[in-house]
Amino acid sequence: MARLPLPVIHGLGDWLGRLMTWIPNRQRRNALINIASCLPSLSPTEQIALRDANLREFGKTYLEIGYLWLRPTEQVLGLVREVRGAELLRRREGKGLIVLSPHIGAWELAGLYLSLQGPTAIFYKPQKHLDDLILAARRRGGARLAPITAKGIRVLVQALERGEYVGILPDQEPRLDKGAVFAPFFGVPALTMLLVNRLARRTGTPVIFMFAERLPRAGGFRIHCLPAPEGIDGDDDQTAATALNRGIEQCVRLCPAQFLWPYKRFRRRPEALPKLYRGPLGDARTLARLASHDEEKASGLRGHGARDRA
Repeated sequence: MARLPLPVIHGLGDWLGRLMTWIPNRQRRNALINIASCLPSLSPTEQIALRDANLREFGKTYLEIGYLWLRPTEQVLGLVREVRGAELLRRREGKGLIVLSPHIGAWELAGLYLSLQGPTAIFYKPQKHLDDLILAARRRGGARLAPITAKGIRVLVQALERGEYVGILPDQEPRLDKGAVFAPFFGVPALTMLLVNRLARRTGTPVIFMFAERLPRAGGFRIHCLPAPEGIDGDDDQTAATALNRGIEQCVRLCPAQFLWPYKRFRRRPEALPKLYRGPLGDARTLARLASHDEEKASGLRGHGARDRA
């Protein structure tokens, strides 16, 4: 795949995504569940249209990874057409910078771009397969890779204390025993990491968001840098986690079709809420099941209100 021109890769990715929209499958269902749950103001037709556009981008995301990993660094960086909010990447004297890059667009390109701005440590989850290739690809810009372990967290703290960059993917579901709380993500309770808050509070480091938007017709990429919402470094865990998710939301709203909607972001749920990622694969039945959940929730709320008035 890395040997192919980018327009060919994106064309194949678009075709693969279209195939996924035609054949009932879990990725297609899970993406629609997430979109319908997070963006209820959209009509069912609009939700399905966004899901279909998202799966086409999903295909491009995974087919372009080989290109971004294996092509020469200068060639990959040459695909960056614009950087919006570049001033947010400047570090203050003696201070590091925590850069949060959600799974939007080309996150591999975002990580490479960050590592070439200065000394960088990137938090990552070791993979059972292809780990050597992933490490080599992500290190070629000079980044140090810190595994998701206590040792890896120490690497991040030390990097921030030296005034370096730290890159973290903030939108994956953390383990319950690693410091996490349920906080709203587009109004839906999502188990959310507290690591960012802990690092920011311990080191007094600023936090920003950054992602690489894929431009149409294989036209390259646009880097977006955005300030983090207030409270992300606060003393209250719930406030900090809510601010983190609000920052991810503001990134998603800039290009919703390129967010990783098929990911099971709400796999763990508060005990009172039903499991989301189950049931039929067809669109109509999936939306009907979600609507029945909403009706049950509303009915429960009305029942509580009546009892309260009594």
